[in-house]
Amino acid sequence: MVATSRKPHATLQPVPDRPLPSTPRELFDSLPPLPGLRTEIIDGRLIVSPVGTPEHGLLAMRLFRSFIPLMDERGWDAWAGNVDVCVDGPRDPVGPDFVLAPKDCPRWGERELLSSGLKLVAEVVSRGSAEDDRGKKPGIYAGGGVPVMLLIDPIATPPAVTVFSEPKDGRYHTSASVTFGREIHIPDPVDFTLDTSVFEEVL
Repeated sequence: MVATSRKPHATLQPVPDRPLPSTPRELFDSLPPLPGLRTEIIDGRLIVSPVGTPEHGLLAMRLFRSFIPLMDERGWDAWAGNVDVCVDGPRDPVGPDFVLAPKDCPRWGERELLSSGLKLVAEVVSRGSAEDDRGKKPGIYAGGGVPVMLLIDPIATPPAVTVFSEPKDGRYHTSASVTFGREIHIPDPVDFTLDTSVFEEVL
């Protein structure tokens, strides 16, 4: 015998003076804090996903450590997976795994950095995010005016790093890739040579 509840299903009801969200952005803004989860809007979809594995976080932190000399020289700031970005234009929020920005980077509200004020974003590919990181995120960041995107792909065969640059008309017009262990130059406005052997230690 299967027990069934006689209680009616709960329905979402608007609160007086607070209508139900009508867009993904409005739904995002209405969410309470969700510790341990990452929330972003990708291609019109509100996506809630768990934070990455320790190895995923280590790759972002290895990148952070690599940029410390540049940050000290330029007076820039960086975040590894703990800041949200508002994409100029659609105002969609995304959560890159790494962000490099000047100290006076403009914000959208109190929490989100505006994409057009950034110097670089990076995504660390995981099995759950591979399709979005590889296929959707470059167009999102290019459309938002981010000058450089870095894609760290430990699940590629072989593992690789790709640099996207020269955003125009919603896409990056230049890209270059190397396998883990080789150096790759990150162009202006960053102008930095990254030794990707730092990522081999995590695999």
